[in-house]
Amino acid sequence: MDEYRSRRSDCSQEPQPSPNSEQGIQFAPSLEKQLLQSISAHAPLPEILNQICSALNCQIGNVVSLISLTGDDASKRTGIARSAALFGLYVFCTEDVVGENNELLGFLVMYSWISRDPSVSEFQWIERAKCLAALAIKRDIEVCHHAHGSIQENAQASQCAHRTGL
Repeated sequence: MDEYRSRRSDCSQEPQPSPNSEQGIQFAPSLEKQLLQSISAHAPLPEILNQICSALNCQIGNVVSLISLTGDDASKRTGIARSAALFGLYVFCTEDVVGENNELLGFLVMYSWISRDPSVSEFQWIERAKCLAALAIKRDIEVCHHAHGSIQENAQASQCAHRTGL
């Protein structure tokens, strides 16, 4: 699960996000475009989830995000929560990442240096991150399932099963 942990990035270089009336709230247009291109190009899922967490961390500020998959070991998530508490971090937000038909795909957990709840605008950013994460996870699962059906792609299927916990 360590591979899904977010990395701190330089938030100062990201342009400010702009709401779009047709699509609702979105991250900075260039970042959102990059994320969607990475998802479409089947970039490694851990890389995409890290990018989503980094964008969310930068947008909200003073938070650390983690997206884990349903197949990940629950004891690792518990261990991370204990470690966060030892370092004085508070749970800021915990959300399920769900796909269509309310299919549970993963979990988003955010930690903060102060004990508080997300504001309305912060919750909108969290919802956008969950949508992008669900899209990336679902795309990864579809690619893995397709690879399982092809004899020529057995090696790729094996990697997908290990990466997604299938």
